Amino acid sequence: MSVAEPTTRRLSALDRWLPLWIGLAMVAGILLGRFIPGLSQLLSHLEVGGISVPIALGLLIMMYPVLAKVRYDKVAAVTGDKKLLISSLALNWIAGPALMFALAWTFLPDLPEYRTGLIIVGLARCIAMVVIWNDLACGDREAAAVLVAINSVFQVVAFSILGWFYLTVLPGWLGFDSQGLDISIWQIAVNVLVFLGVPLVAGFASRFFGERRKGRAWYEGTFLPKIGPWALYGLLFTIVLLFALQGEQVTSRPLDVIRIAVPLLVYFAVMWFVGLLTGKTLGLGYARSSTLAFTAAGNNFELAIAVAIGTFGAASGQALAGVVGPLIEVPVLVGLVYVSLWAARTWFHTDPYALPEQEVIEGTRQ
Repeated sequence: MSVAEPTTRRLSALDRWLPLWIGLAMVAGILLGRFIPGLSQLLSHLEVGGISVPIALGLLIMMYPVLAKVRYDKVAAVTGDKKLLISSLALNWIAGPALMFALAWTFLPDLPEYRTGLIIVGLARCIAMVVIWNDLACGDREAAAVLVAINSVFQVVAFSILGWFYLTVLPGWLGFDSQGLDISIWQIAVNVLVFLGVPLVAGFASRFFGERRKGRAWYEGTFLPKIGPWALYGLLFTIVLLFALQGEQVTSRPLDVIRIAVPLLVYFAVMWFVGLLTGKTLGLGYARSSTLAFTAAGNNFELAIAVAIGTFGAASGQALAGVVGPLIEVPVLVGLVYVSLWAARTWFHTDPYALPEQEVIEGTRQ
């Protein structure tokens, strides 16, 4: 498909009813966790180096098809967009952690464990599920790959430093209680390598060798449609696992979950809107503005949960806050996908499904 030949697509049943499938996956996970004795304990013990093997499998299945669709020959054009890169860095590493710190202290001044857990969530910038939300919203796939890679590098370098600043230094300056955070750079690097490095290398290799052997027409017309639906299958599988692992803890403490959920809802909504508004103001166009919004709003819940459990224990309030993070983020960002598609038509005056070269998840739109 050439740049001059945009094509309008219609939503398939899988995409049209995505919120329903996600809701059913959540319910299924809770039921499995509560009514199959020992399942959550079994899943929690299937770890290698502190990384949950089942969740890692689900995320790799989810991310590979999307990263296999990236046109890596267009990445250089994205890296030259200084407005996009600088605004993304500012939103992710200045605005995001600062906003979560403010919301955590505003809504949870009397609950230090949950407050600390939320701050950790705010420090863990998204490197995984954002590729799904971006693709569903018809964002710029190449821009998403670049921004996710940049976030990964900054995560390895900055996570521990920002954790020390927001949990120890800044509370001390403000006269608040402080809690330390002991996390190694190696643990963060392993997390980034597994959840981004593996699917990114696999996606690049698929396109490079697939196009070399069969040509671009076969790769994009035959191969991608076959693997495309697995992105959403991996997403639903991951959601089932998350709720099976933590559903019992969440359902047994509903009031605590509500208190944790409120600042998270505010955080995701504010970060997404500010990201979209920033892109609109800078003249980035819908596709890159949407990508900027979702990369700003999403968080790396795998790292946040691993850090909270490793530092404070699996039964800690910090761990519960980390678990509630993705349970709120998933439905909220799914909802924001639909808001984003609406904004494309009403605010950017464009049809998101007719954007040049924006091949959305195959099998979900035809």
